[in-house]
Amino acid sequence: MSSAYDELIDFIISRGSPRDVIDFQASDATECRVRELIRRDKESHLTPEESSELETFMQLEHIMRLAKVRARLRL
Repeated sequence: MSSAYDELIDFIISRGSPRDVIDFQASDATECRVRELIRRDKESHLTPEESSELETFMQLEHIMRLAKVRARLRL
């Protein structure tokens, strides 16, 4: 894992309690948007902008998963 990921994850978990990080969930609107993009991606109907948006969501999801793992280790 790159040090940039480590720095961002450490920043995320330093801003709240480990329980706050573990309990974080994206809004319903964001989850709905991601599901829609995934569905459309499976059908090969994404614009280049939507494809980039989905990739960003996926990267953020990966970072939050890593932050949650690290937060669990601090409990």
